[in-house]
Amino acid sequence: MKEIPNLGDLLRRAKERHIFGTKMRSVIKEANEEGIRAVVDQQFAWGKIIASAGLVPIIEPEVDIHAPDKKKAEGMLKAELITHLGALDSGTVVMLKLTIPDVDNFYEDLTKLPVVLRVVALSGGYSREVANQKLRRNHNVIASFSRALTEGLRADQSPEDFNKTLDTSIGDIYRASIT
Repeated sequence: MKEIPNLGDLLRRAKERHIFGTKMRSVIKEANEEGIRAVVDQQFAWGKIIASAGLVPIIEPEVDIHAPDKKKAEGMLKAELITHLGALDSGTVVMLKLTIPDVDNFYEDLTKLPVVLRVVALSGGYSREVANQKLRRNHNVIASFSRALTEGLRADQSPEDFNKTLDTSIGDIYRASIT
């Protein structure tokens, strides 16, 4: 990630405006242990700065859904997450924003850790239907879908069609999140 020279000022302003937290997004393209470790190290380094400012860090090491060895990359990522979560200071909480895993309930144990406020799944480019199917099979994980949420929305739709499509998307994603 790029350096943010004025991060302290941005975090102070965010806190003054009652912002809850902020995320840092990195993308993992392959099961490379050294690279995944570096990504998670960086995510947690930024996360500690964010937490020290009184905000909740949202750790987002996204595994690309097209990674040829996605399942293996997820295993490496989870091992690194467990190491870093175990090293957090008492009273620090984080959210994890992760790609829906190939193995059902793969991150469920992370949802039960006291330092993890929430595990949210990103759709990662899956269609809404596929993302919802996968999410339903991952208990205690909720959706943070943006691409899947806006699927089917177009600028040329009538307000009624736009709202109907959006309402359907929200309902479908909500139902997938309550497993």
